[in-house]
Amino acid sequence: MIEVIFLGTSASIPTRERGLPCIVLRRKGELLMFDCGEGAQRNFLQAKLGVNRPMRIFISHLHGDHVLGLPGLLSSMSLLGRRRAVFIYGPKGLRSLLNTTLSLIRSNINYEIHVMEVTSGIVCETEEYVVKAEWGVHSVPNLMYRIEERERPGKFHPERALELGVPRGPLWGQLQRGKEVTLEDGRIIRPEDVMDAPRPGLKVVYTGDTGPCEEIASLSEGADLLIHEATYSDNMRERALVEGHSTAKLAAVTAHEAHVRRLVLTHISARYSQNDWILEKEAREVFPATIMARDFLKLRIEYPAKL
Repeated sequence: MIEVIFLGTSASIPTRERGLPCIVLRRKGELLMFDCGEGAQRNFLQAKLGVNRPMRIFISHLHGDHVLGLPGLLSSMSLLGRRRAVFIYGPKGLRSLLNTTLSLIRSNINYEIHVMEVTSGIVCETEEYVVKAEWGVHSVPNLMYRIEERERPGKFHPERALELGVPRGPLWGQLQRGKEVTLEDGRIIRPEDVMDAPRPGLKVVYTGDTGPCEEIASLSEGADLLIHEATYSDNMRERALVEGHSTAKLAAVTAHEAHVRRLVLTHISARYSQNDWILEKEAREVFPATIMARDFLKLRIEYPAKL
């Protein structure tokens, strides 16, 4: 299960209802943050996400509404006692921005900060998941990110193991970890003899700021959740395309073409502060499984039920 917490969902400027872009995925105690606009640290603390958890931060691009909250968040976590290293990923220029800002404000960070300037392709790999990036279409270089869990072992069937003469105990554990075992009579039992086929992990995509492009659909194919910017309604499509943004309807078209399970609209222009339902309505006409993001919205992404 992955929990998604929206800490900021506005575009360009904050409103009374929405802070600037910041989204956190909580997975097995680790925090994966996507963008960090001004004011993100306050909402981060208010959401009680914990200042000393394992943490990776992914920045889509270097526009102020997506990155200017990062120095403050890093400083505050240090003041609040963080000691774990933080790993930060983003486009070229991010390291210089952070080094200059933290130096000028004389910030005393008491933990390690590792900044990786990345481009398209795999930007982060762990034993349990992979993060891939692709370039979007925006007025400055913008990275879209996909976190994809590695395959999970299939269901273990104890009755099959017992029928094959595999005794309860350590040998069961080896089979569940994908290793074949040798019994006392010399027979070799393989994991597929007692387990179902591996099951796919969860897949979440975050677009940052981008106009429509083939890379979004490719990155999002089969995703369990697509978090897509929806700055404008469709009557402003021409302006959106000129600026390198999307409309809610265009986001829905991408979700439909990519066969995603759910779509969340975010990065909402302040002009819709009182009527954001317009964007949600436009998107649902194309892709019914659409949700409008609001600050502090929490979503749980569960593994699909086996048919």
